[in-house]
Amino acid sequence: MNPRPKAGEYYVKSIITSKPSRKEFLMAKESMKAREVKRAKLVAKYAAKKAALKAAGDYEGLQALPKNASSVRLHNRCSITGRPKGYMRQFGISRIQFREMASAGLIPGVKKASW
Repeated sequence: MNPRPKAGEYYVKSIITSKPSRKEFLMAKESMKAREVKRAKLVAKYAAKKAALKAAGDYEGLQALPKNASSVRLHNRCSITGRPKGYMRQFGISRIQFREMASAGLIPGVKKASW
């Protein structure tokens, strides 16, 4: 029997295969997810200051800001698993989670194409 998930964890079951050796938790490391949250907070914190420095043309002041205050350093992650690649903006999840949830009928208005 599987243990109950802790706060912030989700069970991910594979629809493609039911091999017993396949990992049931397909999650990103908590440290990686925390790092992305920290970057997002820094971007929000320094957004106004960065805009003011850009408008004034103070490029040395921009250099003094932390590296993680740049919005370019943000990376979208799946809200369920934390997967950084294959992210679908419209749904906020990875392509793998999208496929599993759509097949299970958990995403309203989405059905498998057939012609």
